[in-house]
Order: sequence, then structure tokens, then C-alpha cells
Amino acid sequence: MSEIAAMSFEEAMKALEDVVRSLESGNVELEKSIALYERGAALKAHCEQKLKEAEEKVEKITLAAGQPAGTAPAEGL
Repeated sequence: MSEIAAMSFEEAMKALEDVVRSLESGNVELEKSIALYERGAALKAHCEQKLKEAEEKVEKITLAAGQPAGTAPAEGL
């Protein structure tokens, strides 16, 4: 299992924020920038997958409870 695959969503988001911060600083050599960009892309994909999994779990829970799934706003908000 790769380092990124073992990360929680929160760990991956923090690592992605660190990558973005480093790239935005402009103080990184070209080769390191490319490596950081590649890592950032992998972290982004990992975060997207974790979010998709979470959405699917919530949908299953909602459907199991007999409630309609969807993104309708909660009443009173």
C-alpha cells in the first residue's frame, strides 16, 4: 500500500495544502515543482475517492433508514 493510499482524508488534505503552499511560494526548483505537482495530483485523487466513499456510505445509511437519498436541504435551514 502506498503512503498516500494509507492516509485518512484529513491527512491527505493537509498534505495537499502543504504541496499547494510550497508550489505557490515560488521558491521551489523546477524538478522539485514537478514532483510536488505529481504528488498533489495523487493526493487530490485520493481525497476525491475518500469523499465519494463517504457519500456512498451516507446514501446507504439513508436508504436503509427508509429515507429518500438526495441533496435536499434540511428543513429550517
